[in-house]
Amino acid sequence: MDLHLKDKVIIVTGGGAGIGGAISLNLAAEGAIVAIIGRSALHDDFVEKLKKNGARYWFGQSDLMDEQACANNVQEIATRFGRIDGLVNNAGVNDNIGIENSVQEFRQSLEKSLVHYFTMAHYALPHLVKTRGSIVNIGSKTAITGQGHTSGYAAANGGRLALTREWAAALVNDGIRVNAVIPAEVMTPLYERWIKTFKNPQEQLEKITANIPLGKRMTTVDEIANTVVFLLSDRASHTTGQHLYVDGGYTHLDRALTV
Repeated sequence: MDLHLKDKVIIVTGGGAGIGGAISLNLAAEGAIVAIIGRSALHDDFVEKLKKNGARYWFGQSDLMDEQACANNVQEIATRFGRIDGLVNNAGVNDNIGIENSVQEFRQSLEKSLVHYFTMAHYALPHLVKTRGSIVNIGSKTAITGQGHTSGYAAANGGRLALTREWAAALVNDGIRVNAVIPAEVMTPLYERWIKTFKNPQEQLEKITANIPLGKRMTTVDEIANTVVFLLSDRASHTTGQHLYVDGGYTHLDRALTV
C-alpha cells in the first residue's frame, strides 16, 4: 500500500535507536525525508541501515530539554527542506523517579519525558499548519496501568495522552491530526539493559511475556513503527485524538487470559 509519504519531511525525536530508530527506518523506506533529533550521536550500524534504505535524512544532536536548541533545530529543518509535514515525539526515559524521590527530581523527570513534547510541537506548529501535517506522540502503558517506583515517567506519559487529546481538539480547524501510540512491553536497547538488572533476566522476561495475551511475546519495534507511519500518512486521514495500543492486548485484556 502506498502511504503517500514520499518527499514528506518528518521529525522524529530520539529517532536513532529503539522505537524511534525503527520509526525513522520505516519512514525512510516509504520515501520520506527523516529529520532525527537526539542527544547521542547516531551509531554507525544505524547509519548503515539508513543508507541501505536509500534514506534522505538529517541529524541534529542536541538536548531536547534545551528550548533554544529545539527551536533552532526546527528552523534548520524547515529552511533546509522547505517544509515540515509531521512530528513524532518519541524521546524519553523511564528514570525510576518515585514518590519517595525529591520534588526537584520529579520536576526534572517531567522535563526529560514530557515538556519537550510541548516544546517541539510549539515550534513545529507554524510549519505543520502550512502543510496540514500530523503529530504522533509515543506514550507508555505506565500512564494507564502504573508500574511502581516511577511517578515521574507515569505522570509524563499521562501528560502525553492528555496533550494528544487537547492538541487534536485545538488544531482540528487547521486540519492537523494528532494521535498517540502506546506500547507496553517492547524489546529495545533500554529495555534490554533494564531486564539485565534482575538476578535472573531470562526468568523475569518469561514472567513478563507470559502476561502478554497475543502470542505470549514482546511487541517488536517494527510493529510500533508500522502504526506510527500509518498515522502520519493520509491513509489515516480521518483519525485524530486517538490513543492506539500496540501491545498484544497487554493493557486492556485480562492478563490472566489463557489461550
